[in-house]
Amino acid sequence: MGVPQHRQSKSRVRKRRAMWKITAPNHIECPQCHKPKMPHYVCPNCGYYNSKVVISKEA
Repeated sequence: MGVPQHRQSKSRVRKRRAMWKITAPNHIECPQCHKPKMPHYVCPNCGYYNSKVVISKEA
């Protein structure tokens, strides 16, 4: 198992951590109601997933 032998400099640590930024989740347009939804999730507005009704939304 590797054990660090020397202290890493601040710039080296910060270069490594530069990629740790948080990104906003992607949204796609629902093909049924055309409102934004998360990919691979049931649409919260119309209840469709993959062109099938999963959750029935009553009026």
